Amino acid sequence: MLESIRPTSRRLPSLIRSLTTDSVPHTSNVPPPPILDGAKPRPSRLHPRPRPAARSQRQVLPDLPPSFGRNQLLPVPNSTRALLEDIVHSFEAPIRYAFAYGSGVFEQAGYDKPADGKPRGTDGPMLDFVFAVTHPDHWHSINMHQYPGHYPLHARALGSSFVSNVQAFGPGLWFNTYVPMRGVTIKYGVTTVDALCADLLNWRTLYLAGRMHKPIRIIRDDARVRLTQQVNLTSALRTALLTLPAQFTQRDLFTALASISYSGDPRMLLPAENRNKVANMVDRQEAQFRELYWRLAQGLPGVRWRVDSQMIEQDTSAHARAAHLKKLPEELLTRVHSRAQGRGPPREADESAYWLRVAGDTALPSILRSEMSNIVRYPATVQSLKGVVSAGLMKSAYYTAAKVRKYWKGSATKAPGESS
Repeated sequence: MLESIRPTSRRLPSLIRSLTTDSVPHTSNVPPPPILDGAKPRPSRLHPRPRPAARSQRQVLPDLPPSFGRNQLLPVPNSTRALLEDIVHSFEAPIRYAFAYGSGVFEQAGYDKPADGKPRGTDGPMLDFVFAVTHPDHWHSINMHQYPGHYPLHARALGSSFVSNVQAFGPGLWFNTYVPMRGVTIKYGVTTVDALCADLLNWRTLYLAGRMHKPIRIIRDDARVRLTQQVNLTSALRTALLTLPAQFTQRDLFTALASISYSGDPRMLLPAENRNKVANMVDRQEAQFRELYWRLAQGLPGVRWRVDSQMIEQDTSAHARAAHLKKLPEELLTRVHSRAQGRGPPREADESAYWLRVAGDTALPSILRSEMSNIVRYPATVQSLKGVVSAGLMKSAYYTAAKVRKYWKGSATKAPGESS
């Protein structure tokens, strides 16, 4: 962000630089109108005179290279792409970043895929979206005027401020669900770009970051989100590697990655979610998972994953694992540090020895799984409870009933590779 510049002689070079980079054309080469003899400049009504208003601009990321983050751009059938883009473009409220996900976008085991690849109508899987916006109060105000039926009666009565305040609780999302649009049924969550990027970097809730560990279809892109999403994917890959042995299959890796956001989710313990959800996803989306993570794995030290192989090898020495451990997201790493206290010499005594000791601990994989579950549990519980407020009683009951049906369907169907 451009700093405020006081027009003093000591900071004249800074003033000159700011003017040369100003994107707004100026007319400094045109002399001011002459003051007529006997006329005096009009004095300011305020004393002392107010300082000139300084330009304040949001810091803008430079344009990313065209190839940066290309692993995130997963293809979908043209008919699906056109439908997703049409739905997003129908919203008049400004959306900075948008993606679609779930079985309505990418095929999953247990769902029949139409021959043309286009999502079914209202009887097919719901299309799930997440919209990242800048000002949620303003966004919901515009959206309420355009689509009042997307919100329950009490939310319309209490207004957009109420909606944005409820949205801020927990992982920072407001969901409108069971919305008919363009011949299909959709659910869309609204969050802020700041909340999204914070979770992608730090894993404070793992609600959005965990969802984006899995294949998504980006509909509206943003340089800041693309950059932080690449960090999020790399963090997920490092974490999964720390829980896996020296040799494993790519399916093992994808299962570990997809499981991060579901560990600790109360819906996976209660009869409210398909118990084979992770296996169903990985079974039909291995190509998309590989596109997301293969190139990233090539840049990590000690990882060997050939382009023509489904087997992966990694260096599991304490030094190699410490290199991954040091770069885990802040929230997870803080929790690992707290678990490591009392299990050996403190970090302050010898930092290098500390990292090697923690990385070489055979309990590290279970510690990571346990702490990721702890991160997910509270935000996921809050978001589930918020569903009653954001959807209303009738839609919440209908949504819960649909989830229970999926649970019993998953309980009766064995996951691929599951033994009796």
